Amino acid sequence: MTTQTSTITPPDADVHAAALERLDGLAKPLGALGRLEQVGAWLAACQGVCPPEPIDRVRAVVLAGDHGVTASGVSAYPSDVTAAMVHAFVSGVAGVNVLARQHGATVRVLDIAVDADLAGVPSDVTAHKLTRSSSPIDVTDAISRELAERAIAVGAEIADAEVDAGAQLLVLGDMGIGNTTPSSALIAATLGLGAEAVIGRGTGIDGPTHARKLDVLSRALDRACDDEGRIHDPVQRLAALGSADLAVGAGFLVQAARRGVPVLLDGIIACAEALVAADLAPGAPAWFLAGHRSTEPAQTHALDALGLEPLLDLGMRLGEGSGAMAAVPLVRSAALLLREMALLTDLVGQ
Repeated sequence: MTTQTSTITPPDADVHAAALERLDGLAKPLGALGRLEQVGAWLAACQGVCPPEPIDRVRAVVLAGDHGVTASGVSAYPSDVTAAMVHAFVSGVAGVNVLARQHGATVRVLDIAVDADLAGVPSDVTAHKLTRSSSPIDVTDAISRELAERAIAVGAEIADAEVDAGAQLLVLGDMGIGNTTPSSALIAATLGLGAEAVIGRGTGIDGPTHARKLDVLSRALDRACDDEGRIHDPVQRLAALGSADLAVGAGFLVQAARRGVPVLLDGIIACAEALVAADLAPGAPAWFLAGHRSTEPAQTHALDALGLEPLLDLGMRLGEGSGAMAAVPLVRSAALLLREMALLTDLVGQ
């Protein structure tokens, strides 16, 4: 039996239609602004007003956690890099911090499941810590079902805080060595795909490491999935193959959609969370926009299933929400073009 929350109310269809009509009346050939027109109409529908308000308040949340599969040698980096990167986010020197400063966005990093007791960080960073790492998914479930349910609720609390702080656009980021393996597992178990269809190079692993990653993922899917290669219950999917931080991300996305605030998705981790969110709350993906296409094959499968076409394709694979943050200027431009560009009738008369 699949566990679901209530269906999400979609963006305003009437406003979307009004935005498309306005776009056709702007001083340009029909469709000349390409994808920017689609994004502008989507933003208007999300806001429930045409033309849309300028996107001034962009808030990014980076969820940090370690993963038990790292001990199997599936990543090019050791797990203690996760804790080091949390300090980098706090200091404002990580990649997403640099991009966010360019665009006037905020970045909030949260230790959800880092395998360390972080010292010297603000109390807000560790306020939502749920556990230290997760169990290796090729051997046993990553976390308990109870912890998965708690993590989903924590994700909703975090989203509420960002929306209450005035967010117009949310960016969901990630930090966790080894996290592409459970993310690939979640995508595979959602869509009924084999390990070979979803496995990628992650942080830039070599051939032997790639082979180990494929073996770990194959054993994890064989252990946890049914005869169709799926886990239909999204909460159990998070418990069996995900992690606390991935479950928090899924809960975050569901609540953002429920609160009517659009989310710009990043790479494979955010897209895995979005697939689970779609099962937890049907209709939630209508509030999501894909910021970029990463180099991970699993993300492409997830994007296809979600019906999303990324704004950027730059070969990025950093994570952190960096690909989504790089797309923020395009989203802002889409809103401003719809809002500030002249109507053709205003220039040439009726």
